[in-house]
Amino acid sequence: MKKKAFRAYDIRGVVGEDFSIADIIQLGKAFASLLRGHKHQKVIIGRDGRFSSPNLSEAFIEGLMSSGVTVLDCGLVPTPLLYFSAHHAKADGAVMVTGSHNPPEHNGFKMMLKEKPLCGAELQKLHSLLKNKKFRIEKGSRKKVNYTNEYLDFLLRDFQQNYGTSALKVAWDTGDGAAGPILKKLLHKLPGTHYHINESVDGFFPAHPPDPTEPDNVKQLAYIVKEKKCDFGIAFDGDGDRLSVVDPEGQLIWADQLLPIFAEEVLATHPGAFILADVKSSYLLKNIISNLGGNFVLCPCGHSQIKIKMKEIHSPLACEMSGHIMFADRALGFDDAIYAALRLFGIFSNKSLTFKEWLDLQPKSFKSKAILIPSKHKFQKIKKLKDYLKSEDKHFADIDGIRVETKEGWWLIRASNTEEHLVVRIEASTYKGFMSLLEKIKYYLEKTGIKNLISLALDKGYIPQVNNGSLKSNRTKSSLMEKQEEITASKLIQKH
Repeated sequence: MKKKAFRAYDIRGVVGEDFSIADIIQLGKAFASLLRGHKHQKVIIGRDGRFSSPNLSEAFIEGLMSSGVTVLDCGLVPTPLLYFSAHHAKADGAVMVTGSHNPPEHNGFKMMLKEKPLCGAELQKLHSLLKNKKFRIEKGSRKKVNYTNEYLDFLLRDFQQNYGTSALKVAWDTGDGAAGPILKKLLHKLPGTHYHINESVDGFFPAHPPDPTEPDNVKQLAYIVKEKKCDFGIAFDGDGDRLSVVDPEGQLIWADQLLPIFAEEVLATHPGAFILADVKSSYLLKNIISNLGGNFVLCPCGHSQIKIKMKEIHSPLACEMSGHIMFADRALGFDDAIYAALRLFGIFSNKSLTFKEWLDLQPKSFKSKAILIPSKHKFQKIKKLKDYLKSEDKHFADIDGIRVETKEGWWLIRASNTEEHLVVRIEASTYKGFMSLLEKIKYYLEKTGIKNLISLALDKGYIPQVNNGSLKSNRTKSSLMEKQEEITASKLIQKH
C-alpha cells in the first residue's frame, strides 16, 4: 500500500494503483491493532455509493474480524449518518469507505477512534502498524445495523422544535451521492416547496463530479434555482459531509460566507463562545463574529483538525472553506452537511429577511478561489518563504502556511495536504487592493523560484471583474452550451 495514500486527514488514492483489496484486508488488521486497550473493540463501518466501495468495505471488515473485532455494518450511508451511528452504538472506532469529492476511480477511508478523528501522527502510526504486519489472530463477529430512522428522527425533531412552518422554495442537488436517499425521505416531511435533483446513488456521478465547491458542478442547481425562483439551492459532495449554497441569482456562496448567519443563532444561546474557521476564511469574519458577541479563532485547514480544536476549547460552531460545517450546539460536533442545510432552511423560515436580502447586507470584498501552483517541494518552498519574510521583519501567521494581513486585506500561501500544490488565496476590500496583493505575492513567490503565478491566475480566470463585491471568472461559455445545460437541468427536476 503506497505511503502517499496516507494523507493528513484520511486515506485516499486510486483503487488498483495506490492500494489493492489485499492491502485493505491488512489495513483492517492494522486498525484493529490501534484498538488494543479499548474494552469492547467494537467498530462501526459504512460506505458511499462508489462502485469500488462494497469490495473495499468487505476487505476492511475481513481484516477487522480476523483480529477479533466486533463489526457493526451500516452498509451504504452518508458520512454524517455513520458518525451519528457510531455515537449511538457507543463504538470504539468508526470507518467510512469514501472517496468524498474525488473522481469515481478514487476511494479512501475516513476513520475515528472513539469520537476523535484519526489524522496526522495517528494516521502515520497506522501506517507503521501496517508495515510491521504483527497482527493478532482471533475470531471476531459481524452484525448489520441501521440507524437511519433514529437519524431522521433527530433531524426532524431539531427542526420542529426550533423552526416550525415555512413558505420557502429550495432546490437540492445530492449529486448522485450517498446523501440522496436520506434527503429524499427528509424532504417529504419538511414544510415548504423542494426540488431535488440527482437523487439516485450512482458511483459514476453522471450529472457532474461530486465536488460542490466547483462552480461548473452547480450549474444544474443554479439553473433550477433561477427557473423556479427558489430562495436558494444546496449542493452536497459525494458522501454528504460538505455543502455549498447557490443564491437566487445562481452565484456560489462559500461556507465562510454562511458562518455569520449560523453564528448569529448560536451566539444567542452561547454568548462569548469561540467560533472557528480555517485559515482560508475571510478576514471580515473577525469583526463580524466580535460584533455578534463571539470570539473568532483561526485554525489550520482540515476538518479533522478543526473538530479536535472544537473539543479542546468547547466551541459550539466551526466551518472550513471547503464546505465542512460543524455544530456542537444541539448536535454532536461533527461535519454534517444535511443537518447544516436544515438549520439554514430553518433560520430563513423564521427570518423576515430573505436569504438574498441578508446577503446584500453583509460586508463586501473581492476574493479569489484557490490558485493552485504545482510544486513537488511545497514544504521547502513555504520554509524558504518564511525565512525570507523573517529576514525582512514581516509579520505573518504561520498556523498553516503563511497568512499575511495588510491594510488592503490578506493573502495566504500554504502547502496542500492532499496534492502536490501550493495554494494561494487573496482577499481585499477593493479591486485595486486585490491587484496590489496579487503583485505582492508574485514578488514573494519569485524569491522561491516560482514565476508563473499571474499566468496561472489568468488561465484559470481568477483575475477579478467587479461583480457586486465578488470575483467573477473572465471566461464565458457559448450561448449554445448554456442552453444545453439548461435543457439537461430541466429534465432532472423532482418536486417534493
